[in-house]
Amino acid sequence: MTRVAVIAGDGIGPEVVGATMRLLGMMDLGLEFVEAPMGLECFKRTGEYLPRETLRVLEGSKAALFGAITSPVAPDPSYSSPLLELRRRFDLYANVRPCFPLLPELRVTDLNAVIVRENTEGMYTGREREEDGSVVLERVVSERGCRRIVEKAVKVTKAMGLSKVTCVHKANVLRRSDGLFRRVFYEVMEGTGLEADDMLVDAAAAALISQPKRFQCIVTLNLYGDILSDEAAALTGGLGMAPSANLGAHFGLFEPVHGSAPDIAGKGIANPCATILSACLMLTFLRRMDAAARLQAALVQTLTEGERTRDLGGSLGTWEFADRVAERLVR
Repeated sequence: MTRVAVIAGDGIGPEVVGATMRLLGMMDLGLEFVEAPMGLECFKRTGEYLPRETLRVLEGSKAALFGAITSPVAPDPSYSSPLLELRRRFDLYANVRPCFPLLPELRVTDLNAVIVRENTEGMYTGREREEDGSVVLERVVSERGCRRIVEKAVKVTKAMGLSKVTCVHKANVLRRSDGLFRRVFYEVMEGTGLEADDMLVDAAAAALISQPKRFQCIVTLNLYGDILSDEAAALTGGLGMAPSANLGAHFGLFEPVHGSAPDIAGKGIANPCATILSACLMLTFLRRMDAAARLQAALVQTLTEGERTRDLGGSLGTWEFADRVAERLVR
């Protein structure tokens, strides 16, 4: 039986993951779900942010459903993000974020696109050092990293029935690193049958608002993708509606784009939609396409019929909303 790790994490993570697991538990999926603790609350209990037992569970799993983690408030030079560690350890080099509005009335612009972001290099290497009164960060952009993220973007574009890929970079300033990315992009795109163009990241940020229809698939480097995908989420319904997939060659970690939101944690008002949609991406990854379509259809029907959490203008709490989706799921 295929194993799936469940990492609830911190803040609202246990609430939105718990609500999603209630729905997954109603479906005949042929999956074994195993809890795997990680994050700040885990550290408080065990003294580890990422226990070895959790790593063993993940190593024996095909996928993981993840909620959110909270970073320590007090500066801790020894702290290393367990999520970034998972991305490195399992080589989850591609972050895929669909940006499609489920509810037309919540969108700010007519954006329907997907962002494919390099997930292991760029500014997020964590290699920082102090030098002569300054902090120096090592930014890594490799030809291998560029090539495989563009190849992944091509696969995603074709799988979604799209026809265009836009490379977003800053090669006018970062001539060698982003110049490498832009060059590799056009090399990979040649012969794919897809339309290819490129934009500077600042122009792309503006165009997401002013010219949203020019985008279908955006492929970009780590920091740019992190920022642009949050912008795209805000334009298509908010972070509470934004799912994502972290993909490697043989393993995938699926998570809502929002953070742990400690200000509302424990109040039972968090929107679980992004986590439910992340579960849909996970089911597709695990070849449970019919189940993914069924779960998303139940979610869309619930929202369309006016059953919504507070951030979407409704009055339902996290678990109440999950109950409403469950009612549609069993019909």
